[in-house]
Amino acid sequence: MKLLIYSHFFGPSVGGVETVVASLADGLACHVAETGTRDFEVTLVTETASDGREDVSEPYRVIRRPSRWKLVKLVWQNDIVHLAGPAFLPLMLAKMLRKPTVIEHHGYQSVCPNGLLLLQPDVEVCPGYFQARKYRRCLSCQAAQIGYIRSLMSLMLQWPRYLLSRVSSVNIAVSDHVRWRLRLPRTSVIYHGVELPTGETDVNPEDSTAMRFAYVGRFVTEKGVRTLLEAARRLSETQEKFELLLIGDGPLRSELESVTDSTGLRDRLRFLGFLDQRRLEHALRDVSVVIMPTISEETAGLAALEQMSRGRLVIASAIGGLQEAVGDAGLLFTPGNAAELADRMRSVLENPQLINSLGKAARARASQMFELSRMIREHAEIYRSLLATSKGNRTESE
Repeated sequence: MKLLIYSHFFGPSVGGVETVVASLADGLACHVAETGTRDFEVTLVTETASDGREDVSEPYRVIRRPSRWKLVKLVWQNDIVHLAGPAFLPLMLAKMLRKPTVIEHHGYQSVCPNGLLLLQPDVEVCPGYFQARKYRRCLSCQAAQIGYIRSLMSLMLQWPRYLLSRVSSVNIAVSDHVRWRLRLPRTSVIYHGVELPTGETDVNPEDSTAMRFAYVGRFVTEKGVRTLLEAARRLSETQEKFELLLIGDGPLRSELESVTDSTGLRDRLRFLGFLDQRRLEHALRDVSVVIMPTISEETAGLAALEQMSRGRLVIASAIGGLQEAVGDAGLLFTPGNAAELADRMRSVLENPQLINSLGKAARARASQMFELSRMIREHAEIYRSLLATSKGNRTESE
């Protein structure tokens, strides 16, 4: 089967979508049928430049920044088109060329012009104004960041994107929460898959005199890092011994560092910047707890899944797909509530045994629900079903 995977963003760009798409393409390209032959011939198309990265080592073909004519040919030559999000042009081409299409919704782009379901400039969760046909609210939300003209253009493009998503052969939601939010027909839920490390967890809270927490992610408003700093300030007032690593980068970094200095937290906090995978694993080696304080509706919480698979305790906002991923195998708090987050951190300081007990529960949950081979297998089943249906329809028409 010839499978085209289209992802606007891909490596060397770094992010959750890039990680999941790479895992999916690699897993499908290496998937072997019962006959001993490979099931899928995978071509991955992206708008991300290589920046010197070599793609020849991948078990699938990578096409970067194709011309429109080249994209038409690629869609025509493949049996199934998989889109990492409702990208308008390839989605329209697939529909015109009558190719079975799968849209995997890593965000809310099909029902929200900014793709986040986050109201601006108030930074509040949107109740779904586009779906409720309250377009003026969508217009003013976008205008707060990009101006009214660009906001109007974005809103005009939202309608065809939404309608094309509704007629897609299959929609894949990455969590039950996303399925509920999108309310698109023919939607299946396939959770992200992560590789499960071999051996037991190496988390040992007794290795350090001070408990070490960490945040891993972008420094942007919707990730709630300000809430984490306020929780750390509250916790420091009780003279608790702890350290907090802030790993990542983004537009808020300078502001967050200024807050750290003004609140006297510099001796407890360390900004490590962006780290590649090898350095990230080294930095997290002595971290007992990872905190995810997002104030937006995360679709799946991939970063949480990765830490849970390593048997690490996760403290997370009770919101969206993140809450769904963590479940009862971690500690949850109300989004944006610094006092509650400080209480959760304090509970770990006072009861360090939670690190091992909940860490084991997290690893078990990841093994049961978020194993990588399951994600590959469930995608493969959808593609086979679509191809069989497509061939059946062509036979009947002949």
